[in-house]
Amino acid sequence: MKRVLLNTLTICLFMGLTSCRESTGEKASEAIESAAEDAEDNLEKVGDKIEEVGNEIDQEIDEERTDADDN
Repeated sequence: MKRVLLNTLTICLFMGLTSCRESTGEKASEAIESAAEDAEDNLEKVGDKIEEVGNEIDQEIDEERTDADDN
């Protein structure tokens, strides 16, 4: 009887640990995907800002050239 009870408890413990690992793995996977999406969004924002600054610099250079040509 003790063996049956111990075997049953061992199987339940094993199944419990296995299911915890799966849910932890799924949560970790979701967290990694979310972080990757956030990083991608942030990189796009940085790229847009860099492009905006570059356009402003080009515009200022063109204005300076125009002012220099007028003198």
